[in-house]
Amino acid sequence: MGLILAFFFIHWFFSLFFHTFFLHRYASHKMYLTNKTWEKVFYFLTWMFQGSSYLVPRAYAVMHRMHHAYSDTEKDPHSPHFFKDVWKMMMHTRDTYNAFVTNQNVPDKQFTRDYLPVWSKMDKIGDHMITRLLWIAFYILFYVYFSPAWYWFLLLPVHFLMGPVQGAVVNWCGHKYGYSNFNNGDHSRNSERWGIFLLGELFQNNHHHYPTRAKFAVKKFEWDPTFFIMRIMNKLRIIKLQSEPVKV
Repeated sequence: MGLILAFFFIHWFFSLFFHTFFLHRYASHKMYLTNKTWEKVFYFLTWMFQGSSYLVPRAYAVMHRMHHAYSDTEKDPHSPHFFKDVWKMMMHTRDTYNAFVTNQNVPDKQFTRDYLPVWSKMDKIGDHMITRLLWIAFYILFYVYFSPAWYWFLLLPVHFLMGPVQGAVVNWCGHKYGYSNFNNGDHSRNSERWGIFLLGELFQNNHHHYPTRAKFAVKKFEWDPTFFIMRIMNKLRIIKLQSEPVKV
């Protein structure tokens, strides 16, 4: 049981970390700068920990910039206020994201004017169906060998769809439940007071008020674990935090 739980939480938190650190705070908002070598390291680790649910950074960034520009309006790719349930919101988000991945939908220039990280070879591998199926097979085999009972296999769908599940939790809960520190003209909320389980991502109201601020926590009782790690990386000169990054 201990090994299964360790595997689940390692997958959950490392997938989530690179989601918020690389896809969200770098690809979408340029909250820090880094050199090309470290960018590729982060790119690769995003694929490795997201596994079967790998999200192409370019497409994610465009969609997320749209989310900020049209927050909680009909043009928002994933506002929970236009869907009956979280599943329908996820399906709409998937369709929007896939259209950007395949270039069937060409985004407005306002969403691509700033730098977007692109590593075509990595995306071709990570986004390929065979690669995704190999990750799924790995998760299943791990549970076959180490699961002490059948009911632990109920966690497998979360492994398969880790990135979308985390994104759905953030967008659904972060725009429906919790408290507001600011009036942003949308429904953004702070849903998790200490930011542990979603590594600061559920301080949505704070983030929508300060969309280019690397630290999502504002109040004394709020804690953004991702920013804590980013400060260490900044001191080690792996990244350079931006005090006034380009606004989206």
